[in-house]
Amino acid sequence: MSVLVTGATGRVGSLVVENLTRAGVPVRALTRRAEAVATFPPDVEVVTGDLTVPDSLETALRDVSTVFLVWTAPPDTVPAVVERLAAQAGRIVFLSSPHRTPHPFFQQANPMAELHDRIERLIAASGAESTIIRPGMFASNAFAWWAPAIRAGQPVRWPYGGAETAPVDDRDVAAVAARTLHGDGHAGGDHVVTGPESLGQAEQVAIIGEVLGRPIEFQELSPDEFRRETAATWPGPVVDMLLAAWGATMGRPAFVTSTVLDVLGSAPRTFRQSVADHVAEFVSSPANR
Repeated sequence: MSVLVTGATGRVGSLVVENLTRAGVPVRALTRRAEAVATFPPDVEVVTGDLTVPDSLETALRDVSTVFLVWTAPPDTVPAVVERLAAQAGRIVFLSSPHRTPHPFFQQANPMAELHDRIERLIAASGAESTIIRPGMFASNAFAWWAPAIRAGQPVRWPYGGAETAPVDDRDVAAVAARTLHGDGHAGGDHVVTGPESLGQAEQVAIIGEVLGRPIEFQELSPDEFRRETAATWPGPVVDMLLAAWGATMGRPAFVTSTVLDVLGSAPRTFRQSVADHVAEFVSSPANR
């Protein structure tokens, strides 16, 4: 029996595929595009399917015991897909968010968290065996948020420099998910996955500078300045959600868990390690990597 990985070309899904393959687990990668086959190891079975077309999943689910579910599609087909997964696979590991965590950073209005909550409730009602993976703030957000300015030698202009998060490496999230997909004792698990330390955003930028060997200026923006500077490139609801979360956590440390150590038996990567392993993100443009 195989494990079906949805979102298999995404930043976490692709790493889950790698982890399962290394562990010798038969893997089936779901993709919307047949040409994505070239991005996977040769022993990974690639199947096409679309979460917005539940009937397209029939072949992908044949002889599958467990599904890693990542939902990035419109929400209309969620009930039909969850019903099909539960009926044909019986076990679902869902990449969700820490929206149930009693920390103000995770308790702000968030449309994605509302969708995750809905999916979790449907999974529970389906009767399928399940495990929920709840990553906190990803360390790799720094690549998208701050790397362009750093590569250009410019200051990082950002709000709430003192807001603390516990950045978690994508690789640690994927490794935890993969272990729950093929290891024993994880049925019913609910794992909030964070990095090992609480760091302010300005502190994170300073760490990037230390790794690169040069200081990086951090310029504090007001929320309104940040809205203006991101208006052309960021969706407004995302900006509002992040500003609310950062504002709510000011003055208190981030929520930090021991999940990576508990599940994997090894310490999670620090933010400094994540940056050091991805220095190219901060020194060369994507086209040159």
